[in-house]
Amino acid sequence: MSKKANSLQPEDVIASECLAVRLRLLNRVVTNIYDEALRPLGIKTSQLNLLVIAAKLGLARPADVCRRLQMDSSTLSRNVERMKARGWLEVVTDEDGRAQPFRLTTKGKKLLQKAKPAWEQAQQKAIKLLGADAVDEIHEAVTRVHSAKSS
Repeated sequence: MSKKANSLQPEDVIASECLAVRLRLLNRVVTNIYDEALRPLGIKTSQLNLLVIAAKLGLARPADVCRRLQMDSSTLSRNVERMKARGWLEVVTDEDGRAQPFRLTTKGKKLLQKAKPAWEQAQQKAIKLLGADAVDEIHEAVTRVHSAKSS
């Protein structure tokens, strides 16, 4: 923190320097870009992320999904229920009745395929807004966060 920042009121310092506030703002703006592009398909960015992780994992265990996406279990459960109701995901019977792993349905796989062009459009719009250098820095920051969590 600079000497000038020390002389400012706490609200002024926090308002002008807080990374959490800035990241949340960027998150809302970028999420809105993707949500707008995906809206015609009836899906939100958060749901698309779950389709992607279910596709990548094959059988998605809630604890793994929560850990990978840094999501709390109640948010995941709510989203999975909504997506199950729309026929995009199905819960798979497991020996541990509490875990409720899930996987993509055929309908979910088709939706993921249909979503790709809208996602690509949103991706290009977000890159243009943020700038290629900022996007590279975001990727590097995410890599550092993942590395720090695994060590």
